[in-house]
Amino acid sequence: MSESDQRIATNLRTLLILEAIAEAGEPLTPTEINRSIGLPKQTIHRLCATMKAEGFLVYEPGGKRLRPARRARRIGIGLLQTSRDHIARRQVLLELASKIGETINYVVPEDDGMSYLDRVETDWPFRVQLPIGSHVPFHCTASGKVFLASLPPRKRRACVSALMLEHKTAKTITDPDALLEELAVVAKRGFAFDNEEFMDGMIAIAVPVTDAEGRFLAALACHGPTVRLSLEMLEGLIPHFNQAAEKMRRVLD
Repeated sequence: MSESDQRIATNLRTLLILEAIAEAGEPLTPTEINRSIGLPKQTIHRLCATMKAEGFLVYEPGGKRLRPARRARRIGIGLLQTSRDHIARRQVLLELASKIGETINYVVPEDDGMSYLDRVETDWPFRVQLPIGSHVPFHCTASGKVFLASLPPRKRRACVSALMLEHKTAKTITDPDALLEELAVVAKRGFAFDNEEFMDGMIAIAVPVTDAEGRFLAALACHGPTVRLSLEMLEGLIPHFNQAAEKMRRVLD
């Protein structure tokens, strides 16, 4: 293997080929593609042939210049759509944050717990920091409880029985039956509280964001310190959260 082959990671080479064609804005020969990559001639031709065979590239009439084929175009459209979804989602979060004046989080379920995918920070100097990428437990957070409550009762029971109901504070619900009772209430009323169950001195509220079929997508959540917020204050914000959740459903549909 040549030095130039070793310098570029194998899993990056096809992406660099697509990038070269995209930046050129016109079909290119393998040699022209390679001017910005620097692979051996036989390597670039082999990679281009593979991408053509797999439906990512296609030769222009005449058989010398390559352009994106259907699979590459679908990737581009999908990535663009994802970017648009992020922009739309962000605007909904900004609007909600401006109405209530508190930190707003967009939280999704993952294997290790609820993950903070996006957030708009409050301007308050005293706030609870849970940055994007943070993972929090299912059983003792508002976002986790609205996710669990969205499950059908049988799956809800199975999920709760599999969870490690770890004590985080004196108020954490660690009894499975008590948690199931709490989740039944959450499912009925459509929102969940965290009453200092995850962190002493912090409370939170969350509502679900669902798709057109009512399936759970994410939680819209707000948390803050008890020195500034109360559960009653948070519950009074539910109409704003429900409006934002409905708007989020429409823009992500």
